[in-house]
Amino acid sequence: MRKLVLTALIIALGACKTVPLTGRKQVALIPGAQMNAMAVDQYQQVLSESKVIKGTPQAQMVERVGRKIAAAVERYLTQKGHADMVKDFKWEFALIDENVANAWCMPGGKVAFYTGIMGICQDEAGIAVVMGHEIAHAVASHGSERMSQGLIQQMGGVALQVAIKDQPEKTQSLYMTAYGIGSQYGAMLPFSRLHESEADKMGLVFMGMAGYDPREAPKFWERMAAQSGGSQPPEFMSTHPSHSTRIKDLNANMGEAMKYYLQTQQGQ
Repeated sequence: MRKLVLTALIIALGACKTVPLTGRKQVALIPGAQMNAMAVDQYQQVLSESKVIKGTPQAQMVERVGRKIAAAVERYLTQKGHADMVKDFKWEFALIDENVANAWCMPGGKVAFYTGIMGICQDEAGIAVVMGHEIAHAVASHGSERMSQGLIQQMGGVALQVAIKDQPEKTQSLYMTAYGIGSQYGAMLPFSRLHESEADKMGLVFMGMAGYDPREAPKFWERMAAQSGGSQPPEFMSTHPSHSTRIKDLNANMGEAMKYYLQTQQGQ
């Protein structure tokens, strides 16, 4: 038993990463290249089993906002000396015809929005709030971190590469769960409070750098709160933080995001 614990500890220490912007240390046991490769397969599977909308004004808007946010992310990480974090991203954006308030981003920049969230977004700025938040989850490797935790719990932290290779069904289940995609693809499985807060903070900066007013973010979450009717949040949202806490934290983090937004407005 001590040997298993020691092995898990060695693996964890060797896989320590730093989240950009927040500086938090995290454990990600699975190499980014491997996560990206898995994402290609899983993303295509989801799209093949869904009704994907193409060429409509809404689909074009998702694509347009996504490209702007992606460019902002790459610019931000380059400025901070972390360009390698997204150098292998092959951005894709899809709009799925399903009436659920949901969106997600897999590793490598594989993004999906559902039609059920478009009315809450209302416009490009609203889409940018969601897009920045979901892409932030991927950039911060939240899914990889959560999947690593699941692998350690289920497999004792040893022989992870063997487990990934020899237990594809279990690995696929962990992967889909880690990126917030339930057995029914529209079902959002919540990230932790810490992950949600990081994604909110990073998402504000990303949308600001893309030229979207970060002050639209609290308004979007107010609409989300209204959508829930005072009961449990829609599936897109984590069960925590609460609506009021999220909005309060967004406003508290607005200063840095506005700095980047104003720079874009001034052509800097």
